[in-house]
Amino acid sequence: MRPSRIHLAAALAVLPLVLAACSDSGTKTATPATPGSESSSPSASGSSSSSTVCAPVPGEQLVALVDDKNLQNSDNIVPVVRTDKLSDPLMTALNSVSAALSQEALNALNKATDVDRVQPAQAASDFVRDQGLADGLSGGSGPIKVVAANFSENQTLANVYADVLKAAGFQSSVVQLTNREVYGAALEKGDVDVVAEYAATFTEFLAKKATPAATGSTASGNIDATVAALKELAAPRGLTPLTPAEATDQNAFAVTQAFADRYKVSTLTDLASACGGGVTLGGPPECPQRPFCQLGLQDTYKLKVAGFTALDAGGPLSKNALKTGKVALSLVFSSDASLAVS
Repeated sequence: MRPSRIHLAAALAVLPLVLAACSDSGTKTATPATPGSESSSPSASGSSSSSTVCAPVPGEQLVALVDDKNLQNSDNIVPVVRTDKLSDPLMTALNSVSAALSQEALNALNKATDVDRVQPAQAASDFVRDQGLADGLSGGSGPIKVVAANFSENQTLANVYADVLKAAGFQSSVVQLTNREVYGAALEKGDVDVVAEYAATFTEFLAKKATPAATGSTASGNIDATVAALKELAAPRGLTPLTPAEATDQNAFAVTQAFADRYKVSTLTDLASACGGGVTLGGPPECPQRPFCQLGLQDTYKLKVAGFTALDAGGPLSKNALKTGKVALSLVFSSDASLAVS
């Protein structure tokens, strides 16, 4: 299985969105409403069009609601290349991957490896074939080393990059390393040449390296602004980010498809409007104190949280709580294999 984002965060030094201190109790703070037993209460913000408390609706299929106000920083998949290795054939090959890598495609790749037990190299080969990504590429020459971090999603993406580069004429290979500190140093030294990165996370990583004492966020929910900041930080290190994909691997909030259908919601704005009386929320114990979790939902979307249940960070506890109707909304990760995309 692909490791949970807690393990990914530890391995790749991602932003501490939900992984710092715990909440005061780390326990359930309210009892979820019984499915189908909607009640009315005034909205905390007074801005929602409904006072409905939206009860959980059990169901097997989960769907991520669109973060239409960009609460989360934009962790889109982006190829990062050593600047001295840039060429038109290389950029054409890697940018074609970005163009094909929708959120649905990334989730399907993770399903292939995490659920169907397909090896990352085979999942990559199937994706390149099915998308026709090897067609029409040419002009490349010389060796290119693509680095893979130590989790299946990144290993699959590294193999996709290597396959299209090979189709373009490069002598490409995949080098397995561990975390961002290790492969980042290898990139800067020239031991490896290309990596599939996560835009916001890598931006924050380089910003911290440039100014260790700095506080605040350099990345944002705007992918264009995030990549612009990344380019400035990467250039002095001999690195160049190319075109980001639509696909992300970042915090997301999910409901069951049955819930989405009942309340006619596909975005977090829809949710706040339909459920003015609030929803029950699940997530890691620290979620109520985190700006990218409960605080962000309340501040950005004016969503009322009628009760919080301490679970895990996008793992099996969170997904099972949704499926069984223990909570209506839970923090997950956008590229999770179990998610449909709203």
